[in-house]
Amino acid sequence: MSLTDPIADMLTKIRNASNAMHEVVDVPASNIKKEITRVLKNEGYIKDFKYLKSDSKGVIRIFLKYTKSRDKIISGIKRISKPGLRVYVSKDNIPKVLGGLGVAVMSTPKGVMSDKNSREMNVGGEVLCYIW
Repeated sequence: MSLTDPIADMLTKIRNASNAMHEVVDVPASNIKKEITRVLKNEGYIKDFKYLKSDSKGVIRIFLKYTKSRDKIISGIKRISKPGLRVYVSKDNIPKVLGGLGVAVMSTPKGVMSDKNSREMNVGGEVLCYIW
């Protein structure tokens, strides 16, 4: 079985694991998924992640983060640019998620980065997902 949108599959696994209060979630690895996970860690939505090499493909183990009272840090995660409808923005139209409370993960010519970093570097690109 082939996946038509592996990024959406990764985001769904993270969403479901967070809702079920799991500590870790494993997703099949790819370079774009590693970069998205790096952005999530830098923005404080996950504790950490590790790339585990298996026989044919690698796995990214994501350690989810919760508050002291066991509330979820990730309250929502949504795929924006899909294989059937790509969403690109210029440097002047970079979206703000929930008025700046969330993060838009973007794929730019300078790499995968958050909306804040994209504004600082003055570069647009493809909006991969929103997280809040």
